[in-house]
Amino acid sequence: MKKMTKLSNLYLLFIFFILYAPIFYLIFYSFNSGGTMHDFEGFTLDWYKELLGDTRLLIIVLNTIIIALLSAAISTIVGVMGALGIAYVKKRHAQNTLLSLNNVLIVSPDVIIGASFLITFTLLGIKLGFTSVLLSHIAFSVPIVVIMVLPKIQEMSSNLVDAARDLGASRLDVLTKVTLPYITPGIFAGFFMALTYSLDDFAVTFFVTGNGFTTLSVEIYSMARRGVSLNINALSTLLFLFTMLLVVGYYFINQRYSRTSGMEVRK
Repeated sequence: MKKMTKLSNLYLLFIFFILYAPIFYLIFYSFNSGGTMHDFEGFTLDWYKELLGDTRLLIIVLNTIIIALLSAAISTIVGVMGALGIAYVKKRHAQNTLLSLNNVLIVSPDVIIGASFLITFTLLGIKLGFTSVLLSHIAFSVPIVVIMVLPKIQEMSSNLVDAARDLGASRLDVLTKVTLPYITPGIFAGFFMALTYSLDDFAVTFFVTGNGFTTLSVEIYSMARRGVSLNINALSTLLFLFTMLLVVGYYFINQRYSRTSGMEVRK
């Protein structure tokens, strides 16, 4: 049994090494004064200084963050309402049908989704730019939020709702004081997942961006096509650290909420 545990741990370490080795390789050479990813000549922060001095790139970073925050917030609101709607459908067949329709955007290839949005925006006369990118990110983020919130709703005991109604709570009171507080961890998880997906998306954004508007993922792709530059390493490093910060932030928020909920239960 101990041997199996050791082998499992070694295998897990090996998998993590494969996943993170290229990222740390990229981060390591972002400090290379030689300007290549072959020979490390010396430590420097020049690539980061050059990156932070690029006004156009800073505007692109701001655009990316605004799109991510707006799309995550709107998709979280819509996704929570969608999850509640699916959960409260009484017929199992209808519920499964709605859930399957929700999952279409998750399992569909990004190229197909991007091309579909491009055709739709063109037919509707919507100019490609901020609006088209925002609407696309909301569209593919909503199903993710639904998937994260729905299990928490299904996990909640119906006795809580019945008890609240017996005590005279209205439907709005049940929603705001019982249901939403209970599914808050799922809502946070959905928000942060939507935020991460928006920050990382390339395929869909590539199809629907235009009019001088772009995001970091598309810009990194454009920079890479022009040739290998350690600016890409520096930019990717900062983006990776920002994503890690989001993950750590979500972890502490979730832990704090769990402790608060545990104290309330004890009371």
